[in-house]
Amino acid sequence: MLTLPRFEWVQPRTLEELLEHLAEHARESLIVAGGTDAVPNLKHRLHEPRFVVHIGSIETLRFLRDEADGLHLGPLVTLSAIALDERVRRDFLALARAASLVAGPQLRNMGTLGGNLCLDTRCTYYNQTYFWRQALGFCLKKDGTVCHVVPAGKRCVAAHSSDLAPVLIALGAEVEIASLDPATRAMRRRWLGVDDFFVGDGVHNNVLEPGDVVTAVRVPAAARGLKAGYQKLRPRGAIDFPMLSVAFAARMKDGACEGARLVVSALAAKPRVVAGVDALVRGKPLDDEVAEALGLAAYKQCRPVANVPYDSDYRHEMVPVFVRRAVREARGAPGPVLAARGGT
Repeated sequence: MLTLPRFEWVQPRTLEELLEHLAEHARESLIVAGGTDAVPNLKHRLHEPRFVVHIGSIETLRFLRDEADGLHLGPLVTLSAIALDERVRRDFLALARAASLVAGPQLRNMGTLGGNLCLDTRCTYYNQTYFWRQALGFCLKKDGTVCHVVPAGKRCVAAHSSDLAPVLIALGAEVEIASLDPATRAMRRRWLGVDDFFVGDGVHNNVLEPGDVVTAVRVPAAARGLKAGYQKLRPRGAIDFPMLSVAFAARMKDGACEGARLVVSALAAKPRVVAGVDALVRGKPLDDEVAEALGLAAYKQCRPVANVPYDSDYRHEMVPVFVRRAVREARGAPGPVLAARGGT
């Protein structure tokens, strides 16, 4: 039986209270909302914080607003709420689809946008019990000095596993980060693109520094007109994390593509924006020829490593397959129908 480690429970009621706590104890704290990923990791001793900080009572971080400048999402909005919201399904269907494909209904009812965006990277040598990791020898990501995936590697290659992040990047979304200024103790906020939020280091694959908190995500109004699709490869039709995920978004005018963005994820520590996409699609319809060209470009640029317990060659061969599917979904080809009540 796996038990939780000892910790102090902290439950701030306001963002100010949260930031004040983090200003003093950021390096000793683990922030949780739904806890769907954090609780198993605590049981595996992957996190050993002095404080577990539950932010579920900060109601100012729970919102979903459709405004003139875009879709505004709070980090505490649940994945179920995103998947089922009619405004999201109307204007950002790929985002609703991605949310609907996370885990199962019970976990989507608890899991949040912020938690999915800040999801810890995963690796077959990391996501194990303490006993298992101790027997093998610890790794770069936790307690060790070697990478068991790339033995001579100096950087962790644990895989990024967020479903929403690739779609948000494809749609050009931004994330807001808040913290306290150490000198004045005043709150400061900054915005950056979701693509810039991630870095290529599996130990800590985002830009959040101790004391930083994600406070909002904004999908720009310009994304409302995009044709987008999201495809996910996983061993089972529910529950599992992605072995591969693909998000695609294109701007169309008079049946021709003006520009597009293709994002491939779950292969490395951060989502990869495929280069050279605009040159392949500009002035063309989203037909099978374009889908084939995009799949080939992604295949050449995206190569998985053995960081999850599935065959790497198979995952690589599935890259162009799932790119083609995402492009076909974006142009409106028939595909899986979103469930009405939180299913997949």
